[in-house]
Amino acid sequence: METYTAMRHFADSWGLLAMAAFFVGAVIFTLRPGSGRTAKDAASIPLKDD
Repeated sequence: METYTAMRHFADSWGLLAMAAFFVGAVIFTLRPGSGRTAKDAASIPLKDD
């Protein structure tokens, strides 16, 4: 039972912080300057052979 309590405390504190940091990083990565062109290029890949 002690292992469960320790893992829960870890997930409640550092796990939440890590998930929040990942989310903020993903949003910043998506909204960075120049990402629109990259997204358009990636979206057109399936249509390049047509």
